[in-house]
Amino acid sequence: MLGEEEDGESRAVGAAAFSVQAEEGDTRQRYEELCSSLNMDGRARCEAWLSYQNMKRNFTLEGNDLHWLARALYMACRKAVPTVSKGTAEGNYVSLTRILCCSEQSLIEFFNKMKKWEDMANLPAQFRERTERIERNFTISAVIFKKYKPIFQGIFRYPQDQPRQQRGRKQRRQPCTVTEVLQFCWVLFVHAKGNFPMISDDLVNYCHLLLCALDLVYGNALQCPNCKELLNPNFKVFLIVGLTEDFHNKDYKVSSDPPCIIEKLCSLYYGLALEAKGIKEHFWKPYIRKIFDKKLLKGKDENLTGFLDPGSFGDSLEAEGAGSERVPEEWQHGKPS
Repeated sequence: MLGEEEDGESRAVGAAAFSVQAEEGDTRQRYEELCSSLNMDGRARCEAWLSYQNMKRNFTLEGNDLHWLARALYMACRKAVPTVSKGTAEGNYVSLTRILCCSEQSLIEFFNKMKKWEDMANLPAQFRERTERIERNFTISAVIFKKYKPIFQGIFRYPQDQPRQQRGRKQRRQPCTVTEVLQFCWVLFVHAKGNFPMISDDLVNYCHLLLCALDLVYGNALQCPNCKELLNPNFKVFLIVGLTEDFHNKDYKVSSDPPCIIEKLCSLYYGLALEAKGIKEHFWKPYIRKIFDKKLLKGKDENLTGFLDPGSFGDSLEAEGAGSERVPEEWQHGKPS
């Protein structure tokens, strides 16, 4: 009897061990798939896995293992590594937006578990402060995006289901669609806000920066004959800036410089006109001029127009869109959340 009991216990222990190995094997496979989707380099991939295993040996990690691994990857990506010039640089930079998307988790869940990870790993205050800053940044972006949707819809026509334009260099350039303008304007704002740490963490400043982006894109749409049909005909601001009712006609000639609608946008969407104009002059316009000089936006750099023209828009969209926060798919196709 004793031998049978010991044999049964051995089988139970063996089965449990096999189950743990199978579970770990499944986790490793899902992790490798995550790394492949993020185009993760070997150093960060290996370091994150070892960090996760060490954490799991010492603590109970509740919930989805892949979500914990995403945190380990995020930290490994931002670890300083030696460079050829004997300095240091941040490792394989992968945007947090992509990590969240590929690991299928929410922003709130990510940061809640990140704080637990920081406590368990006893990370230094510098890393914790950086995480808090990124969390604030993303939270503000989420609030701003909720404001962006109704403002964009007021200025431009509502995005409808449209096939994605294929914009190869050898193909005939097609006019941009309202969905592409929706995406482009948001990405332009995201790039800009990352370049102004002196006005970061301030919701009002970010709202004004967003109005600057919309002002610029609206002015460019007026200048481009192919884009006038993208504008919302019920947006009557054109009467204020000196245009007539027939400006939608292709033969209508607008002035060489795009109009400024910042003041009107502020009156419609609770902005402070004086502060918004100050941000436009001292932050926004110098930044846009700089990316024109770098050929990230292509058009007429003397008045910052022309980037919505068919010959320029594809290149500008590609340059601005790489690796950025993107407009959610459900709203691109006329399904607002």
